[in-house]
Amino acid sequence: MAPYEGLYGRKCRSPLYWNKVDERKILGPELIREAMEKVKLIKERIRTAQSRHKSYADKRRKDLEFEAGDEVFLRLLPRKGLINPKKGGKLSPRYIGPYKILQRIGKLAYRLELPAQYAGMHDVFHVSRLKKYQPDPEHIITCDTPPLMENLSYTEEPIRIIDQQVRQLRNREIPMVKVVWRNHDRDEDATWEMEEDMRNQYPELF
Repeated sequence: MAPYEGLYGRKCRSPLYWNKVDERKILGPELIREAMEKVKLIKERIRTAQSRHKSYADKRRKDLEFEAGDEVFLRLLPRKGLINPKKGGKLSPRYIGPYKILQRIGKLAYRLELPAQYAGMHDVFHVSRLKKYQPDPEHIITCDTPPLMENLSYTEEPIRIIDQQVRQLRNREIPMVKVVWRNHDRDEDATWEMEEDMRNQYPELF
């Protein structure tokens, strides 16, 4: 039963379903009883739909749990100032580590063993910021970690411009520049940015 039908006692009139509106006069206890039955039916059908959706979601949902001594990666928050705040480079660093878990705090937080360079950083993190790592002595991980702030974010700074082009839209043209960023100093990692934004924020590149 649709909510409209449960509220007004008739189906919604539309070009696909057009019927005459009956003049029904339901008064007293009969009106209350019919309304209660419709509300009960609607609640049962909503509960059935919610249960079905939950069963679909639970098949792919898996809660992360770690124990003391496990090693995990720590997720970073890359930023590029005011330019494309939601856009990250394809090869930008997403995680640092691995770091060892020292203690579990509650159900969703863990205390990590951070290196000395992050001594001033709070060492308890939510489980959503962690990614499990399987220790393997054959793994050799060498990564230059960018300078991090207290909230595990770092700011990308442009080094140079290696190319320019004009993007043609329907009604206007947008000048674009290809920028190499500091933490991704290879030309293959460069990204295209709007020339006007780059000139306003980094005039020293031009």
